[in-house]
Amino acid sequence: MKAMVLAAGKGERMLPLTLTTPKPLLPAGGMPLIMHHLRRLARAGVTEIIINTAYIGQRIHAELGDGTALGVRIRYSHEGSTGLETAGGIRRALPLLGPAPFLLVNADVWTDYAFEQLPTTLHGLAHLVLVPNPLHNPSGDFALAEGRVTNKGSTMLTYSGIAVIHPQLLSGLPCGPAKLAPLLRTAAEKGLVSGETHSGAWDDIGTPERLRRLDQRLGAAD
Repeated sequence: MKAMVLAAGKGERMLPLTLTTPKPLLPAGGMPLIMHHLRRLARAGVTEIIINTAYIGQRIHAELGDGTALGVRIRYSHEGSTGLETAGGIRRALPLLGPAPFLLVNADVWTDYAFEQLPTTLHGLAHLVLVPNPLHNPSGDFALAEGRVTNKGSTMLTYSGIAVIHPQLLSGLPCGPAKLAPLLRTAAEKGLVSGETHSGAWDDIGTPERLRRLDQRLGAAD
């Protein structure tokens, strides 16, 4: 299974850190955020990786190269300076991803989730990893009932930024900027999204303070 790492965001909430450094390259625990994912993907046997870039994306390409040093093959989908949002970025990268389901992960989350646990086949259009709601998202995003993701439920959970996506989820989506959440909600309404809960470590690194806390925690664990 191929993987796509979403790395095209501008990281405005991380200013001033992202004035000259793309958010995925901000360090935590002695290495860039995106490097944690790449190492976990390699350990899971995922060696074909597509990274989308936009804002100062050349820095990401220069840092990671073709992935040889990590034992993976990295290809890049460049979106210009402004980016195409999540679904638009995936739509642009589909020629690199191919017709089979692929692993999707946000570059700006940190987790101990084992990517090898993800299903390689889908009974539907997507499989989402959900986590308990963090303080910054108390209402959650989706519910989970008997392995199926629903838009409403008694216990809401937060989408972790980790998923398996079938390219057909984006069928008919025109080129240009587009969000992923509406596509997932439509598919969930039709019963076409499976899911699981991850109760281990997970952080959405959305602010300098969260990055600082993660860096301290990872440093203390060394």
